[in-house]
Amino acid sequence: MEIISNSMFPTFFSIFSVIYIIGYFGIFRNWSQKIRPEASSCLISLFHGSPAVILAISALRSQPVWGFAAPNSSAENGVLEFSITYFTMDLIHYLIFTPQDYLFIAHHVATLFVFITCRCVTLHGAFSVMVLLVFAEITSFCQNIWTLAGLRKDDSELARRVYWVLSPPFYALYTVMRVVAGPLFFAMMSASLMKREARDVMPIWISISWIVVVGTAIMVSWLWIWNNWMEYFRARKVSKEKKEG
Repeated sequence: MEIISNSMFPTFFSIFSVIYIIGYFGIFRNWSQKIRPEASSCLISLFHGSPAVILAISALRSQPVWGFAAPNSSAENGVLEFSITYFTMDLIHYLIFTPQDYLFIAHHVATLFVFITCRCVTLHGAFSVMVLLVFAEITSFCQNIWTLAGLRKDDSELARRVYWVLSPPFYALYTVMRVVAGPLFFAMMSASLMKREARDVMPIWISISWIVVVGTAIMVSWLWIWNNWMEYFRARKVSKEKKEG
């Protein structure tokens, strides 16, 4: 009951709702109906990703005890609620506009499961969630600008240039975070969550669930970035052949 009464969820939800509405009916009002929802989703992601990284790093720096089974600090709980609200808002967006996008819906539901159980059930383990949040969202700004440019690249020369110029550095940063740093931290997290210290404060089913969710997300990220790198190099090859021809 105390968690509910002290929750910032209603405030954060109102803020993200207003941002989404401003994007849909204001900033992107002249964009086609087909891409306006996704553009508005990118807008709220911009207001979540980079702030979440800053807030998570700040929460980690202020945490007196670092450990995979350490109790959550008030700052970490605030970051969890901020992210829970964003993913809830974005999940509503997908359910309304693209209910057939099962992969993203499943991703958001799984992410919410980890955040909510950390915030409301275990009250421990936020350290690992904060670090994973930094790895996941540090690419958010680039990814959202890249996505927005991609939505308009077929009808805007500027958008097309931004998309192709931004692709290599974005893909490189994503690869470092999701293919290298993320899996290394995931291995340490998984080993720690199976130790007795973690089992004393976290139900084993939650620890196993977190491992499955994060591990699956990492594998999906590998496939996603691999496909994008392949598409990028294919497009470069085609462009080079056209110039030579």
